[in-house]
Amino acid sequence: MPSQLIPRTSPLKIGTRGSKLALWQAEFTRAELARAGVDSELVVIKTQGDLVQHLGFDKLEGKGFFTKEIEDALLRGDIDLAVHSMKDLPTSQPEGLVIAAVSYRDNPADWLIIRKEAFVEKEPFKVKKNAVIGTSANRRKAQMLDFRPDIRLKDIRGNVPTRLEKLRSGDFDAIFLAAAGVSRLGLDLAGLEVLELNPREFVPAPAQGVLAWQTHRDDTATRLILKKIHHPEISAVTNVERKVLQLMEGGCQLPLGVHCERDAAGHFHAFAACEISGTLRRTRLSSSTSFGMAEKLVAALKSE
Repeated sequence: MPSQLIPRTSPLKIGTRGSKLALWQAEFTRAELARAGVDSELVVIKTQGDLVQHLGFDKLEGKGFFTKEIEDALLRGDIDLAVHSMKDLPTSQPEGLVIAAVSYRDNPADWLIIRKEAFVEKEPFKVKKNAVIGTSANRRKAQMLDFRPDIRLKDIRGNVPTRLEKLRSGDFDAIFLAAAGVSRLGLDLAGLEVLELNPREFVPAPAQGVLAWQTHRDDTATRLILKKIHHPEISAVTNVERKVLQLMEGGCQLPLGVHCERDAAGHFHAFAACEISGTLRRTRLSSSTSFGMAEKLVAALKSE
């Protein structure tokens, strides 16, 4: 039984991975909870994605390989809440768990980080012909090859600082990174060229740049606490993005990008790109309401 179901005097236990970015996310969560008057502490948990470093993501079995061990700890009551990069979370929650709140959204764009030796101003994406680009995301691979068929793609593993080290050492001419991860870690990109990709054109992963706070369904006390740091305006757009992912029946390795925005007038604008049967398909949709948007986007992708 989750520990929050009984009166507590101890701090909330936050389950997190141990990477630098995961720890930033967990410390951010601690700070947000502190602003709401709640004490908390971190519990670091290793996941399958952390332990298996010699295989590409597409070789790892199942979905949620950066989340399952943390969710298991949550179900056992070893921790009270979990913080995840929302883009890593499967769309189906384990029985008994819920996403109780989401964070603000950092820059959702992908960045292409390029070694100066490979930077060519006049080329699309400003990278030389036949460049070797590092990414393990099928979504990025499919979209890049659609724009630049000459590019050679190579899998890359490790946390964000490790990937930058591999780039600087010359293993790659360029690598993809999520803008949010780089900016949150405050990493030094001196000596490298940075190309920010428009999320309407090079479509990011569903919910990229957003943190999700997960807890036990029956843990009313923690759910009420998390509502104090919840951003409903962000969940309005990530709900569309993740619904598309769910309807496409994909995990984080489906070659699918979905991005949804809400303008000042309250209108929703969504963009999707997905490789289906070897062909990259794109669609976009604007609506005064988010109701039914995901279904329309999926229907458009599948009908093209």
